Amino acid sequence: MFSIGICDFTCPVRIPKKNGGMQQTVAAISLRAKSPSIQIDSSISRVSAILFAHLSDMHDGVFPGLLQAVQSEVASSEVCLEMRFPYFIEKTAPISGTTSLMEYQCAFSSSSENTGEPELTVVVPVTTLCPCSKEISEAGAHNQRAAITLSVRSKAMIWLEDLIEMAEKCGSSELYALLKRPDEKYLTEWAYSHPMFVEDVARKAAQLAAAHPDITWFSVGVESFESIHAHSAFALVDSETME
Repeated sequence: MFSIGICDFTCPVRIPKKNGGMQQTVAAISLRAKSPSIQIDSSISRVSAILFAHLSDMHDGVFPGLLQAVQSEVASSEVCLEMRFPYFIEKTAPISGTTSLMEYQCAFSSSSENTGEPELTVVVPVTTLCPCSKEISEAGAHNQRAAITLSVRSKAMIWLEDLIEMAEKCGSSELYALLKRPDEKYLTEWAYSHPMFVEDVARKAAQLAAAHPDITWFSVGVESFESIHAHSAFALVDSETME
């Protein structure tokens, strides 16, 4: 049994927005199917043809039908699909009210083994400020950017905006694409009053995900890009390890 398919095919996609309408973005799509080796040459062509037939209206709602079509066409025991894309949200600076578009890397992935329902992933940048550095220093504390990777499966619709907001609550402060000086003062002071270790961020995000009534499974990974070390700090927790 071989896994065959197409990787990182780039195309326009439409993503539903929480406040209505669609956001046009560009996704990298990978589609993989387990197929008997005697069919490998023709299977790749047929898998590609099915994917191309859906490109004019590609979004997570077509995943179940697309996976089923591939599975039937090539007699596959399992079909997996992943769609990675940037998603943009307009944010307002906390003091000046300056608006800007913040970019978040997101993904939908799905497998025929779970009936095609997608797993949602958001990568959310935040600031972390070290509690230990704050405790031992006469002035200041080292702080850095961190990335929260939150993946969930759910029994009901969850908006990307809601997952991103959930993650942004877990750092020492949020990030913005554009700030004025009063905003910078506010955010640096806010972060200083909300110090977080990388494991604190992961724990808080996991607690919020576990408390969500529609989330049935989650994984939280946090990488802190240390500002005074030549390495990153990392923490990982999921719904199984919390039990």
